Amino acid sequence: MKLMYSIHQFDVRMFICLNNSTAHASLVRLCRMLSRSGDGLLYLLLAAWLYWDRGAGDLLLQTLLVAFALERPVYFVLKNGFKRNRPQQAIQNFHSVITPSDQFSFPSGHTSAAFMVATLLAYFFPGLTMGLYCWALLVGFSRVVLGVHFPTDTLMGVVLGVGCAIFSLNFILR
Repeated sequence: MKLMYSIHQFDVRMFICLNNSTAHASLVRLCRMLSRSGDGLLYLLLAAWLYWDRGAGDLLLQTLLVAFALERPVYFVLKNGFKRNRPQQAIQNFHSVITPSDQFSFPSGHTSAAFMVATLLAYFFPGLTMGLYCWALLVGFSRVVLGVHFPTDTLMGVVLGVGCAIFSLNFILR
């Protein structure tokens, strides 16, 4: 339990340091756009474009469907099981830049979905790997800058998203 408390304290200090930095105000506008890109519509459109324009075939769509069918329920179970308060509720006198879509913060669903989609698209289109992972990383970073997630929320989102993508690839391609 002491380890969890230490991790939480470190997490809060990192969050406060980032959100109190002089660069924070200049990052907010960019982070709003990055966060919106992880709302779901962009990566669905990207997957559709890659499928039709580049001919990834049915395997890409199958892996995306299996991955989302696994990731979303696991995400909801974790979020409602841990019930970690968002920074606005956990830190006195702190107000997030945006209004979150739900009550709890752990794990970050935006980060999870972004890394899951980035991992799957990178498998089918290896030339896009660097750009896809940079985008996913920035989606996670934006959620911390906007004040709706702690850093470990996004870290767990990375683990969940990549894990679901790998499971999906192994399931479909076996």
